[in-house]
Amino acid sequence: MIPFNAPPVVGTELGFMQTAMGSGKLCGDGSFTHRCQQWMESQFGSARVLLTPSCTASLEMAAILLDIQPGDEVIMPSYTFVSTANAFVLRGATIVFVDIRPDTMNIDETLIEAAITPQTRAIVPVHYAGVACEMDHIMALAKKYDLMVVEDAAQGVMSTYKGRALGTIGHIGCYSFHETKNYTAGGEGGATLINHPALIDRAEIIREKGTNRSQFFRGQVDKYTWRDIGSSYLMADLQAAYLWGQLAAAQLINQRRLSLWHRYRDALTYGEEEGRLALPRIPADCVQNAHMFYLKLRDLDDRSAFINHMKDADILTVFHYIPLHDCPAGQRFGRFHGQDTYTSAESARLVRLPLFYNMTDAQQTRVIDAVKRYLA
Repeated sequence: MIPFNAPPVVGTELGFMQTAMGSGKLCGDGSFTHRCQQWMESQFGSARVLLTPSCTASLEMAAILLDIQPGDEVIMPSYTFVSTANAFVLRGATIVFVDIRPDTMNIDETLIEAAITPQTRAIVPVHYAGVACEMDHIMALAKKYDLMVVEDAAQGVMSTYKGRALGTIGHIGCYSFHETKNYTAGGEGGATLINHPALIDRAEIIREKGTNRSQFFRGQVDKYTWRDIGSSYLMADLQAAYLWGQLAAAQLINQRRLSLWHRYRDALTYGEEEGRLALPRIPADCVQNAHMFYLKLRDLDDRSAFINHMKDADILTVFHYIPLHDCPAGQRFGRFHGQDTYTSAESARLVRLPLFYNMTDAQQTRVIDAVKRYLA
């Protein structure tokens, strides 16, 4: 069976983990944590990067940092993972879903303004498949209405919008280093990017269980105390050591994934020309990271038949997401503003092909051949 995903392994991770084990410090904010954070600050241009146990934790941390309160409203697409909404629901917010664009599967930036009310506090664009939302438009709306922007860039590490790294454009950005992402911290992991300097000090306190422990370890205070609400949002340094091996090889991983992505596109373009399927679209202002390669088939029945065909060929393909506004919790904690023109229809026909760093050319050839047999 060719899996849908396999966690990336470059070969240096074990050595870095052994170094961490010998350092005497395995908990958060060790030497490897600082290496990873400084690398991302330098590579991406964020004012402050803080490693977290997951992107879910980063989103929850962002919601606390923005002082989201019961009755506040947060605008986001319905086509996203549940963590995007949960982080704000946990603070008592109402989620306002708006429709997506069919070309990128991202939030339709032209529909956001109509969804803004006096209760709106934040916009949460989700960069699906590592392809940027139209951030200039979104940031202009945020400025006009005095709103905060939290970028869910879980899939966007190493992608850019008009030359700027995803996650660094909004006030806060959130990355994922889950094993299904391009770079992993050994299974789970995330990062919070603080791009608004005024938020840095409080972000550190929230991440350290509501204490100024980070300042204490830097020698800025002689003792640390409980200062604010917070939680345990530190990544273990052992995981950061694994992640460091991945970040040190980030360009290599990125190039390999892009090679696989373009090979899929070159091999399957004929299917789009014949009107049999639709392929991913990359807007001119976006540089993507080849997080995924998906096909959009005719409808749900076509997709189901395709998945079964690929399974018979010992190839695992998957779909996602069930739109959040169609879920019981989505109906309880949110509402859909405007018409669901594309969210449900497009999500019902999208399917992802296997794509991972250690995928061999022979494996990809098997996948391509199986797709072609289905189309025939």
